[in-house]
Amino acid sequence: MRDGDIINGLVKGLSVIECFDEEHASQSITDVANRTGLERATARRCLLTLTHLGYASYDGKFFRLTPRILNLGHSYLAATPLPGLIQPFLEQLSAQIHESCSAAILDDTDILYIARASHRRVMSINLGAGARLPAYCTSMGRILLAALPSDQIGDVLDRSNLVAYTSKTKADRDAVLTELAVVAAQGFAVIDEELELGLCSIAVPLLNTQGQVVGALNIGAQTARASTSHMIANFLPLMRKVQTEVRPLMR
Repeated sequence: MRDGDIINGLVKGLSVIECFDEEHASQSITDVANRTGLERATARRCLLTLTHLGYASYDGKFFRLTPRILNLGHSYLAATPLPGLIQPFLEQLSAQIHESCSAAILDDTDILYIARASHRRVMSINLGAGARLPAYCTSMGRILLAALPSDQIGDVLDRSNLVAYTSKTKADRDAVLTELAVVAAQGFAVIDEELELGLCSIAVPLLNTQGQVVGALNIGAQTARASTSHMIANFLPLMRKVQTEVRPLMR
């Protein structure tokens, strides 16, 4: 791709959209300029354009994204069969085991949740379609990373902020690479309190008919209810069944 093929204005506009999050839901022009690295005048034009198009609101001092911004995500979901296809399987599995089940894809250094059946809230943060978590220390992330060629795995880890969220987090690059090799060999990933204390999870890949990994399926639970050994013995066979049933539907 040549530099001349890139529309810089679009790049800047998207960076403005992405700088809004749960902790920065309402921002001034100066706030946005500081968070994106854009010139204040450029940030102002981007924000006013988003307001003109209905993607943002402005009260004279602060800008906020409007619900219309969800149309951008809906376009992806509508064009991708996996979220709608996997949702009934997640709901059935969640009802069977009385735990929360999710599906995600890899998006740069993060996993992006595309579907979820929540039996009870297991994390301190609220998860749902569109939520993101770091790939290197999540069960679905390790499944998706393990499916990549080794050079791509290295590139993702080099760009990841390897933070130890708990004393059990594998945040060392070599330790993560070793774990990914184990995941690739055994075909599933387990996380034991690496992302949040008291939380464990297990994940398997979702494959299409060509055998390509197109997503990941996981079950998350409080360790007091389900240890990783319990998950492997009791949940993994049920997840393998979903994996088998979904595969012929993903062409």
